[in-house]
Amino acid sequence: MTGTLSAIGAALAVIGAAFGIGTVGGKAMEAIARQPEAAGKIQTAMIIAAALIEGVALFGVVVALLTNNA
Repeated sequence: MTGTLSAIGAALAVIGAAFGIGTVGGKAMEAIARQPEAAGKIQTAMIIAAALIEGVALFGVVVALLTNNA
């Protein structure tokens, strides 16, 4: 039972990260369309935000899988 719950937790972390990165990317594209001259700053901020989201997702997956052994 614990293995199933940890797999569900890991899956939720991945789904949340995918949703978050998709939202960040979509909003960045909208911002670049509205203000093309700021594309470089927007892209930099988007990449940093996506990396932070990915880091949190990785942490969530690791915690979920480690709790399987506890």
